[in-house]
This record gives sequence, structure tokens and C-alpha cells, in this order.
Amino acid sequence: MGSDQPSGVSPVREGDQLDWAAIGDWLRDAVPELSGTLEVLQFPHGRANLTYLIEMEGRRMVLRRPPFGTIAPGAHDMRREFRVLSRLWRAYDRAPRAYAFTDDHSIAGADCFVMEFRDGEVIRDRLPDSMRDYDQLGPRLQFALTDAMADLHLVDPAACDLADLGKPDGFVARQVAGWTRRWELAAPEDAEPLMTVVGERLAATMPTTRVHGIVHNDLKIDNCQFDASSPDRVKSVFDWDMATLGDPLIDLGTLLQYVPEPDEPFTVTGGVRYPPELVLPRRAEVARRYADRTGFDVADITWYLAFARWKTATIYQQLANRSLRGESQDARNAELGDVVPTLARSAQRVLDEATLG
Repeated sequence: MGSDQPSGVSPVREGDQLDWAAIGDWLRDAVPELSGTLEVLQFPHGRANLTYLIEMEGRRMVLRRPPFGTIAPGAHDMRREFRVLSRLWRAYDRAPRAYAFTDDHSIAGADCFVMEFRDGEVIRDRLPDSMRDYDQLGPRLQFALTDAMADLHLVDPAACDLADLGKPDGFVARQVAGWTRRWELAAPEDAEPLMTVVGERLAATMPTTRVHGIVHNDLKIDNCQFDASSPDRVKSVFDWDMATLGDPLIDLGTLLQYVPEPDEPFTVTGGVRYPPELVLPRRAEVARRYADRTGFDVADITWYLAFARWKTATIYQQLANRSLRGESQDARNAELGDVVPTLARSAQRVLDEATLG
């Protein structure tokens, strides 16, 4: 890579190396304008899908493939992510464009695809130097993310040939049933019993879906990118492998889970760390912003927040299991199972209180 190496990349982690010669041959054939030597770095922050920055003769792209090891049914779907990103950019400019997909596992060991690279700032636990001088940065970033989500939910799927991406009718019921099954598959012998209780409560109290749209399924501050000169608008949204058609309030519940409230433990916010100097709006303010931009009724949003906590607990157990089986090289995942009881109790409290505070 040149001296203008983008932020947020590092050498490829030991154990995450792929057959770069095979990948280079595939890329030269699949994307005819590419040629020359393949150079590779890794985006190391994601906990599951493997994401690499690749460069050939000055052209940068991003390669995505699933994690190594046993994968839950329907998870880490690169074919779906490619399908979405090869079309959605036409109607939603925050979606990077995907260029080529392969299901030939002799190339990268799994399905994989390449997409457009965009340079910009991703907000994690440290605020980029380029964005430190803005006033009211916390609300501006959070509301920019809320607006990006709202605008996605207002996209007509037919306008970008995604009308058959999913089956929106019965979406919420399938989500609850599907994640119940995933928990049953992932639960250890000493599993937290409250996970089953919360799942049963969610199934018994499902709200009525009033609108349908494109659902990202994991929209959060570190799954998007900002232009350093424009904190009021998200530049790009990443990680579309779970995108589908369904109830958009599933996305809002997920986003609200990641917004920390004052004095709330980090462990109940889905593992997202905002820079500590940011003063963020409350969850109720975020929900109002979304409702104002979309016109959607958010009266039942606490159910969706509880669902997000319960679902995240299941994902954490899956990631911990993968680490314990030696299938993940990411040491951060080993202790995630310890957080499951905290998330289950938090989901239970949300259902009990039925308020955002």
C-alpha cells in the first residue's frame, strides 16, 4: 500500500490469511480493469465477517468473506450482501457498490465478494483527530446515523430491484422463532435460564407491524462512515449480510440498544463503545428523531429494544462458542459468553418497564 494508507487497517491477522494468489487470479478475471500485484491489509475491528482492503495498481477495493468455522444457519450470507450492494446504491447513495461475487470455495475458502472502497472516518472508542473541533458532535453524529437509517427505511425496494429480497409478512414472528432456535443451538450446558424466559415473553407480546421496508439488521455507529468535513451526514453504511425486507422498527430497536444512557453499564449496549467525550442524546430523543423523519409510529419501540438485547446475547454466545472451539483468531470473543446473563436481565427489565426513560 502507498503512504496514504487509510486509517483502521492493519497487517492481516495470523490465522486470517487467505489464498491471495487464487484471489488475485479471480479478481483479474472478474473485474477486467484490475491488473498487477495484489496487496492486502485487514480491517480488524469486526468480530465476525473477515474484511480486507485490497489494492492492485493503485485501485482499492474491499473483499468480504464469512468467518472461519461453524456458522449459524442463515448467518454471514455473502451472496445476500453482494446482491444488496450490487443494487441498492442506485437508490441509496450511502451503500457502497459491489462488483463481483464467487461461490467457488477454492478461491477464498468460502463465498466472497468485492466492493467499492470509500475513505472516511469510522467512530469507535476514540474520536478521530479530524473531527474533534465540532460543536455538539455527539448529537450531530447520532442524529446523522438516525437519519441514515430513516432514509434507508423510506427507500422503495422496487426502485433498486430488491422487491423480492425477503418476505415482509410475518417477519417479526420469524425473527423471534429463528433467534430462539439459534439460542437453543448455542446455549451451553450451564445456560442462563432467563434467555428462554425472555424469548417466550417476546413471542407472546409481539407488536403489530404497520410498515415494511429494507431492514439492515445491524445498523450502529461503527458500521458506518463519516466524511471528516461533514458530521451531519453518514457517508457510507457497511455490513449488509443480514439485510432483508421486514419491519423497520427492528433496526430502530437495534440502534437504540447501542446508545448508552447515563450510568448504564457498557455490557448492555451491545459492545459498541462511543468515544467517552461525546455527549449523546437520550434514546427517547433518537426515537422521536426517527419518527419525525419517517412518519412511522414508534409507540411499541421498547419491545424492539428488548428483542435487540436478547438477540445480541445469542450472538455473543455464538461468538464465544466459535472462540472456544478454536475457530476464531479474535481473542476478544472468548469471554463474550459471560455477558449473556447481563443482557438477558436487561431485556427482561425493558419488557417490565416498557419505557425508554
